[in-house]
Amino acid sequence: MAAVFAATPSLSQDLRDSHLNPLPRTDAERARIATVTAAPSDFTQPQRYEDLPAGAATVRARTDADAFSQPSANLSFEQELDFKVGNGLFKKVWVSAPSSTLASDGLGPLFNARSCQRCHIKDGRGHTPAGPEDNAISMFLRVSIPGSPDDAPAEIEGYLATLPEPTYGGQMQDFALPGHKAEYRLDITYQEIPVELSDGETVSLRKPTYRAADLGYGPLHPDAMLSPRVAPQMIGLGLLEAIPAEDILAKADPDDADGDGISGRPNIVWSTEFGEPMLGRFGLKAGMPTIMEQSAAAFAGDIGISSPLYPAPFGDCTPAQADCQTAPHGDGDERGFEIDQQGMDLVAFYSRNLGVPARRDVDDPKVLRGKEVFHTIGCASCHTPAFVTHRLPDRPEHSFQLIWPYTDLLLHDMGKGLADNRPEARATGREWRTAPLWGIGLTRRVSGHTQFLHDGRARSLLEAVLWHGGEAQAARDAVVSMPKPDRDALIRFLESL
Repeated sequence: MAAVFAATPSLSQDLRDSHLNPLPRTDAERARIATVTAAPSDFTQPQRYEDLPAGAATVRARTDADAFSQPSANLSFEQELDFKVGNGLFKKVWVSAPSSTLASDGLGPLFNARSCQRCHIKDGRGHTPAGPEDNAISMFLRVSIPGSPDDAPAEIEGYLATLPEPTYGGQMQDFALPGHKAEYRLDITYQEIPVELSDGETVSLRKPTYRAADLGYGPLHPDAMLSPRVAPQMIGLGLLEAIPAEDILAKADPDDADGDGISGRPNIVWSTEFGEPMLGRFGLKAGMPTIMEQSAAAFAGDIGISSPLYPAPFGDCTPAQADCQTAPHGDGDERGFEIDQQGMDLVAFYSRNLGVPARRDVDDPKVLRGKEVFHTIGCASCHTPAFVTHRLPDRPEHSFQLIWPYTDLLLHDMGKGLADNRPEARATGREWRTAPLWGIGLTRRVSGHTQFLHDGRARSLLEAVLWHGGEAQAARDAVVSMPKPDRDALIRFLESL
């Protein structure tokens, strides 16, 4: 295959969504899609269908902590059964091997959590440790060292090669089975930075410093690069997977040809599942191409569970951790892996079909004013409001839906303040994927907190906005200088999503 990325046309040609088996769009459909996804010109009333962010898959907005844990509204009865079984596997607490519970053994030996649900609590956002006595169970550090050009896939131009840290692998695990040492303890310190806003308002931002403390297997490589990650919310993932790659790539402007200061780039990654370059969509730097691959990688790295895509029974343990690699594991003749393909299919189905709650207060005058501010200052340049998904005969629940995720799924330079200085595939150390905003106003209801951004440093939506830099600097500065009523309206709009 020719090198991928030379220009958007070659991307569109090479990065097919053939794994989804989509039907081609007609010219009439393309015209309809352009009309329903066009930017609004009237901010005195909601746009049509704006209250249904996931189209026919939208669920009612519950008033309790289960708001993100509902099956998509358009699943069949049989699909709801698969969803519930997948939910059981998502919640399953894994145990060490050998065990009498053969269907649940294989944990670790090093791990970050004993189940998917313990990181994605209530299918919502993770959180930073509340204090010295609180663990970092929904937060961890990715780790790698720089690679050479020979370590990059030859098919992907501009790939920034990295290698696992020789001793600690691809991520740091802070739990271990008896007889093994945990890899580290996450240590975070914060510095408060005041930001003066218009009308005399002041907001304090907390700037974090991260340290891998109490290293269990010796020092890190001198070139080790650490990146903190908080578990993201889970809703609407199947609909994001169903957005046509050509629609995402059409919004890419790597050289800022239109001069608007926004230069979104696609992350192109090597797919373990399909053995070819694919468009990255999932993860905080869009480092994973499909929900199946993302789920299998999490089982391996977070829990130490093997699967057909990641067959090592010892998870992320390295050759330098010999006792870990030779410890008892849960692979057996019946399953072949600690979670087999049928189990992975069910977990992926569950992850694809967590319903997006309906919008609230779409016709409230303050919400409408906030929406106008959102568009006027350029937030929608990255947080693209709407897409229409592929026509998918094999996935009718995701097929041809008008959705409102408020993301372009592209990489953007977010400035020095948010940089983790660690590349991932084609993403630089300053780039992050635009986070979807649907459901963001229900974070406190679901997760019991209002922590945002990749590492949870922002304690409110306003703090999250004020951390934006790089391509978003102009929008951030506009928020600082605008009249307080407009700033409050912008936050009120975000809370309605």
